Amino acid sequence: MFSAELDSGDSAMSRSIVRQSKFRHVFGQAVKADQGYDDIRVSKVTWDSSFCAVNPKFLAVIVESSGGGAFLVLPLSKVGRVDKNYPLVVGHSGPVLDIDWCPHNDNILASCSEDTTAMVWQIPDHTPCRPISEPIVVLEGHSKRVGIIKWHPTARNILLTAGSDNLIIIWNVGTGEPLITMDDHPDLIYNASWNYNGSLFCTTCKDRRLRVCDPRKNEVVAERMSPHEGIRPMRAIFTKEGNIFTTGFTRMSQRELGLWDPTNFEEPIALLELDTSNGVLLPFYDPDTNIVYLSGKGDSSIRYFEITEEPPYVHYISTFSSKEPQRGMGFMPKRGVDVSKCEISRLYKLHERKCEPIMMTVPRKSDLFQDDLYPDTAGPDPALEPEEWMDGRDADPILVSMRDGYVPPKSRELKVAKKNVLDTRPATRRSMSAVDGSSLPPQLLEKLVEEIQNLKATVLSQEKRICDLENKLSKYTNGTV
Repeated sequence: MFSAELDSGDSAMSRSIVRQSKFRHVFGQAVKADQGYDDIRVSKVTWDSSFCAVNPKFLAVIVESSGGGAFLVLPLSKVGRVDKNYPLVVGHSGPVLDIDWCPHNDNILASCSEDTTAMVWQIPDHTPCRPISEPIVVLEGHSKRVGIIKWHPTARNILLTAGSDNLIIIWNVGTGEPLITMDDHPDLIYNASWNYNGSLFCTTCKDRRLRVCDPRKNEVVAERMSPHEGIRPMRAIFTKEGNIFTTGFTRMSQRELGLWDPTNFEEPIALLELDTSNGVLLPFYDPDTNIVYLSGKGDSSIRYFEITEEPPYVHYISTFSSKEPQRGMGFMPKRGVDVSKCEISRLYKLHERKCEPIMMTVPRKSDLFQDDLYPDTAGPDPALEPEEWMDGRDADPILVSMRDGYVPPKSRELKVAKKNVLDTRPATRRSMSAVDGSSLPPQLLEKLVEEIQNLKATVLSQEKRICDLENKLSKYTNGTV
């Protein structure tokens, strides 16, 4: 009798252990070799950013370059080997540290660099014939390198940058002006993340504090000392419900993840130890499915977890493993996934010399559209204008249906209306680009244009010469000559 009771108890227990979730069987699968992007010299700069940004039209990767910073932008359809002379985006004078696609215009990309500037670029739909070197707007306000760049999720043209000068600046890209400057951080800022409607953002800092900031009030509204007790870098992101998901290290250097309620920072909602690897875990969050993907630099695996309202709140689903360690990772917005294959997300894994897409799929037998997997998702239209957001208005993203898939619109030009640039910058920092060309004598203007063209021709010929020399050198080092 005792045995029968035990058996019935075991079966009830097993039923309760198996959690009901449509994402329990999500699996990752790398695309075939010919569907990847090969021969990309991924940047070796020592900075914990993802080095990769992707949207439904383009893949952007920060790459190695001599004489400044550069990144590569490829149409998603341009798979296979990338030509070594493929035109790069080359405006920065120092290494590029972070890039981010605009959520409201698939042809607009923001970048930031060790040269203390952030730049916004218009990427053409067609393949450019020469390197893109003219940004739409240059954002100058930091005094040290700028390592973090994040677009606002719902307001048009609002961009956040954070630099090693410990400042956070919110910009209106449409005018090229700083709207808000926050100096609440006493040390290096590790990361910043907007919440779902862009009313707040959270940051992690070298002083081991997790902060929640209200930019329009210019104040820190909540903070938590040492959400993870280790001294290694932390990461934090807002979930759709307004909680904060963090990754960090224990005092014994074990990697750890946590879930926190910013209205009550005393105790974590969940705290989970993972392993003893030393790479910083970068979280990529899908607000539609509440799944977070964790990718550590130097790891060869991607773990993914579902965040729910039932204990233990953060549920381990599975791990995608491969042989090669990752140098960085890109995360496709939901608009870019293939609904016909029940793909719920796609990550772009950077190797040393290539980028490999990884599809996360829910196994389903039906070919019909799966409503439960694809709730309406954030579309490309902004919910607010910059002035409305600055006046205190908040709005959730404008949602679009995924039923018929998503077709990216044609390129839309970003118009920058500067408010008398000469008045807003100190006289000592004026560049030739800020001077009115009509005030120069025609002969001088022609001479300057001619000199610029000669310089460009010289640079291109030197680049070709450097490429030829590099190829010869590689043949010698490989022993083929």
